[in-house]
Amino acid sequence: MDAPTLDPLSDEGGGGATTKADAAVAAHVAAVDETARIARSAADGKSVAPPEPTAAPSLWPQQLDTGWQCVSTAAGACASPADWPTHGWLDAPVPGTVASARQAAGLLDIGHPPSLAYDDHWYRVTLTGIGKRRLRLHGLATIAEVWLDGIKRLDCDSMFIAHDLDIELNGSATLALCFRSLAPALAAKRPRARWRPRLVSPPTLRNVRTTLLGHMPGWCPSIHAVGPWRPIELLGDTPHAFDTIDLTSRIERDDGVVSLTLRFALAHDAATCAATLKCGTAVASLQWRDAHTLTGCVRVPHAQRWWPHTHGEPTLYPLTLQLDDGCASSHALGSIGFRSLDVQRGADGAGFALHVNGVPVFCRGACWTSADLVTLAGTDAQLRHTFELARATGMNMLRVGGTMLYESDAFYALADEYGVLIWQDFALANFDYPNDAAFRASIEKEATQFLTRTRRFAALAVLCGGSEVDQQAAMFGLPPSLRAQPVFTELLPAIVLRERPDVPYIANSPTGGAWPFSTDEGITHYYGVGAYQRPLDDARRARVRFAAECLAFANVPDDATLHDALGTIHSHDPRWKAAVPRDPGAGWDFDDVRDHYLRTLYGVEPARLRYEDAGRYLDLSRAVVAEVMSDVFAEWRRADSTCGGALVWQLQDLRAGAGWGVIDATGRPKSALHGLAHTLQPLQVTLTDEGLNGLDIHLINERAQTFSGRLELVCLRDGSVKVASASCAVELPPRSTQRIGAAACLGQFFDFTHAYRFGPRAHDVTLATLRDAASGEIVCEAFHLPERRVSESHDLGLTVAVQRCEDGWQLVIEAQRFARFVHIIDPHYRAARDWFHLAPQRPFIVPLIPLTSFASQERIVAHTSSPAVNADATCATPAGEVRAINAISATFYRWVSS
Repeated sequence: MDAPTLDPLSDEGGGGATTKADAAVAAHVAAVDETARIARSAADGKSVAPPEPTAAPSLWPQQLDTGWQCVSTAAGACASPADWPTHGWLDAPVPGTVASARQAAGLLDIGHPPSLAYDDHWYRVTLTGIGKRRLRLHGLATIAEVWLDGIKRLDCDSMFIAHDLDIELNGSATLALCFRSLAPALAAKRPRARWRPRLVSPPTLRNVRTTLLGHMPGWCPSIHAVGPWRPIELLGDTPHAFDTIDLTSRIERDDGVVSLTLRFALAHDAATCAATLKCGTAVASLQWRDAHTLTGCVRVPHAQRWWPHTHGEPTLYPLTLQLDDGCASSHALGSIGFRSLDVQRGADGAGFALHVNGVPVFCRGACWTSADLVTLAGTDAQLRHTFELARATGMNMLRVGGTMLYESDAFYALADEYGVLIWQDFALANFDYPNDAAFRASIEKEATQFLTRTRRFAALAVLCGGSEVDQQAAMFGLPPSLRAQPVFTELLPAIVLRERPDVPYIANSPTGGAWPFSTDEGITHYYGVGAYQRPLDDARRARVRFAAECLAFANVPDDATLHDALGTIHSHDPRWKAAVPRDPGAGWDFDDVRDHYLRTLYGVEPARLRYEDAGRYLDLSRAVVAEVMSDVFAEWRRADSTCGGALVWQLQDLRAGAGWGVIDATGRPKSALHGLAHTLQPLQVTLTDEGLNGLDIHLINERAQTFSGRLELVCLRDGSVKVASASCAVELPPRSTQRIGAAACLGQFFDFTHAYRFGPRAHDVTLATLRDAASGEIVCEAFHLPERRVSESHDLGLTVAVQRCEDGWQLVIEAQRFARFVHIIDPHYRAARDWFHLAPQRPFIVPLIPLTSFASQERIVAHTSSPAVNADATCATPAGEVRAINAISATFYRWVSS
């Protein structure tokens, strides 16, 4: 690859910049916190997103987001704008992609997308004005040219690099962007790779700086990233407009310190313009370094720390710039947080545990894909909805992997606001990358721009060089000396040390051990339980230290999604199988993985059950992944575990169907997400089967306050008859875990796990309940079944009452016998709690959430041609059914007005 053509006017070392375009997005994303007003930044640290309008003149760049058109041609058909076709132009959203323009015009078939990366695509818009301007292009995917009035002004060969271009307008001018076919770049001669992964097609994509999304058969639809996917801005039409802004935070003793470097597009009179920076209630004067540049620091005494939400409040301080040059004006600059990070390796030096503000944090969550594969951004509603689901589940970390792309500032601002840590891979995965000067220069520019624009975000917690790069080489049999890549061991760590020294860096994921993917050292991608079909006790035997990926299953969506998005619930329909992920070259897919656990844990034959009762097959498929995920995380969170964190592969599907995501393509939670929610809360009780040692009860308190409560232990036969019970007072100090043997709690022999087998099993289920000592309210529950098979169904005496409540509607569900994996089905609502076990004679309240309140419509439309959910769903009264996998029949409900 040739060295990137960079305009000499671009500022490589610019500060964390945000654009006016994203201000509008981010303003929706955060109603309370000013941080969410930060829009997408210029990838090389150029501008800052504007706040809400004030009385003062706007100092933010002009967003070029209207009036665009695009047209596609055969590769090489148009050498310049003079050769443009006269017909076929479409209105084009910018920022956006060719795919999003075609989708808006009703011309995109998601199931059979065209090979967009191998054609040429032109965009055009008219610029008006007089005088010098600076054109700011935040991201062009991927081989791109910039033309002004028929003259080529800029070349781009990386979608991850932003560019500045100085121009002069004399009335009106035509700005044109050409996105060239990838074919010549892919065919260019480069040194031979030492290995060729099967994941990506074609393998020569290693030579091009573009996302692997759309180029991974079996993983996601082949929708190629082409177009101006990041905002385009025009600077210079507003006197004294902001050009670049760089904000950083640090902790000094007990104080928080914010540093600001702000550069203006035009010169100020430093002698007559006073400036201050306010952080919370703290204020400090700024100094003029020159006529364009303001610098300074503000100290916040006894600053409150920013915490992941599981361990405290994600406290953010609003920032305000005050300028007084004869007309005082205030400008909100978003918000910032104060936190410290470090990694502890354990006594043997082989572990990986993240400490935030000196406190160990069990990191749990999932791997991010994209809010929308077509737009590469998603809407503010999609982003916020996904963060809300992740936080409610108990997740405190998301990983943006190297096979994906760098997210917008709105994404990182939401992570700050919601208290969700971000593990960020650089956009490098699987390949043996080039090591020539041009490639290294491109990576240095890309990494520097990303780190400077995200420097202000407290949520950024881990930086990783490459995803499965070292693993690929090791699995091909190369020794360490032949698989090392200087970009990961030399270049990137130096850039991170310079730009984000507060964030830990690791060269590769996985890494550690005799093999880089060993599970008992460093960081692993754990699929023992999952793709490798190991028994559940392998989760302990593997001695996982930190799983940056784990537990991949083809997770079945609810019937509503299958009907709305696919028009079928037939698990052997071609549309179903098209959405089931598979590894290239493998003779199995992830439906087969899920079916393995259905067979071994539940004692059913999946093929026969699917043939005889397709509906029950789907329900048991949903239940088994919820159970497996819950059990594995209970194992890893126990007091004696070596595990410092685990991230499920993946958070959300890229298309409708049984994908890896725990959230489906319409934004609805799957059973797997509900299963995780049962085990990931900051105040948690879990049970682990210790065989002949019985059951262990694990109590977890991640909060900063002592918890005083009562632990109740009950064993039931036939789902309702109490055969053993005990209770005891418990006190959990802050940030602590405790292990209590069920035998010690009961005080007498009882075969909790049916390990001794002295006669028939005496019970069906053990229930551990943790109550608050003061209120008596249930804080959390855990269940253990000594026998998981589901061969019998019973009349559970299940009743459902529909109630109006302050926030809308709720269900009150009660059963006379233990109900296993209760599932609520309503055409207009989803249940806030679902796929849960229900103890007998214990009413359980489940809030109902209107489907139209969480972006389901947007995402169904984005991924299918089927009609969306009824737009009047929020006006409908609840009417549906409640199932349990051990119930002989469903229980129906509907609202009956009094």
